[in-house]
Amino acid sequence: MTLLFVFDMDDVLYDYDWRRRMEGLVELTGVPFAELRRRWWHDEGEFAAEAGGFPDADSYHRAALAAFGAEVSVEDWISNRRHAMTPFPDSFAAVARARELGAVSLLTNNGPLVHAHLATLAHELVDLFEPDDLRTSSFYGARKPDPLVFERMLESYRADPRDVFFADDLPENVASAAGLGITAHHFTDPAGLRAAIEDFAASRG
Repeated sequence: MTLLFVFDMDDVLYDYDWRRRMEGLVELTGVPFAELRRRWWHDEGEFAAEAGGFPDADSYHRAALAAFGAEVSVEDWISNRRHAMTPFPDSFAAVARARELGAVSLLTNNGPLVHAHLATLAHELVDLFEPDDLRTSSFYGARKPDPLVFERMLESYRADPRDVFFADDLPENVASAAGLGITAHHFTDPAGLRAAIEDFAASRG
């Protein structure tokens, strides 16, 4: 039996300031905040991307720029995204502990451009996760809280849900995972995450 520990990224491993990211995109594109939301942050844009609606990073990038009516390089896109992320070192320590107890994987609601550049965007994770285990929801073709994303994650790892631990900051994502028999932890602080990891491992020992 190998335990699998799965972690959300934004607001679990990093403090993610979406508004700061959007302010950066306003500067890069010249498009006002509300208009950026209207053009891209909806079910045919960003949310579709998170659910696997674009086959690769290039198609996502082209579609987003077409919606914006502006040019933003991939490098600037990733740098701006990174600028909105502040690491939680104690959460990284919790992941390191989980890796001592089993395998670890990332599951973050993001599209294929983020997936392709996670090693740059979230470079602190490179020493904690194997490269193939840094995954966005787009990798699975579904986004949280859709149970399908968890079903495909379990299938990908050939994991029994009883042997899987999942941590997320959003209650609806936690509830969805728990509905499949996964031990799901609602993240509020790194200390609670570390304790939940230890409790889960002890319960499966």
